[in-house]
Amino acid sequence: MQLIGRLVPIDEVTSRRRDAMFALMEQYYENVRRATFEADLDEKQWVIEVIDPATDLLCGFSTQMLLEAEAGGRPIKALFSGDTIIARAHWGDSALSHVWGRLALSLIDSWPASELYWFLISKGYKTYRFLPVFFHEFYPRHDRATPARVRTVIDALSLARYPRDYDPVAGIIRGHPRKDRLRPEVADLTAERLRDPHVAYFVQRNPGHRAGDELCCLAPLSRANFQPAAYRVIGQERKIVGAPA
Repeated sequence: MQLIGRLVPIDEVTSRRRDAMFALMEQYYENVRRATFEADLDEKQWVIEVIDPATDLLCGFSTQMLLEAEAGGRPIKALFSGDTIIARAHWGDSALSHVWGRLALSLIDSWPASELYWFLISKGYKTYRFLPVFFHEFYPRHDRATPARVRTVIDALSLARYPRDYDPVAGIIRGHPRKDRLRPEVADLTAERLRDPHVAYFVQRNPGHRAGDELCCLAPLSRANFQPAAYRVIGQERKIVGAPA
């Protein structure tokens, strides 16, 4: 059965849902601590809940918030995606991507004159792989150097969010022994997967991902920057013509 997704304001997330979210995190991540999980969740503005409509069971979720910072003297805004997980039985379902895309489009329409981005920190290649599927322009990437203006934005957002753990030379949020990390079987790497240039690049750029290191990534949020595949998932036709090369 196809799952359904819904965007829930953080103050409307019930204690039962919080328990289910934490249980999913424990299933797929090591070193998960309830107090850390709750503190991180309370900082967010929304949760995308992915639900089995037949049972009302939580099958996945993603936490979201809007960040504001200054980069190179310019005010910027960024949609930041935090803890994200989908139960293995539902990998490939598009409910979460559909709701996330609708949220992104609503922000684009709300701030048409703002410099707006998606800020993603990725400790697994599956999350990083979302970038080339959804966006024309994103960084870092295997086939194009990251422009200086983009590095400035990544640095600004990373330092604002993780001032103690950000390594600006590597563009990595460094893990530590008590930090959560994906369980080895969740994001296992095979020779076939490594033939994907995006996966190979992620591993090369973030060799410490198994220890909890997270690669800092950025994509401009604009209607023109969404791939056609993204619009098929979101379920809304593009409103403007033309996309970045």
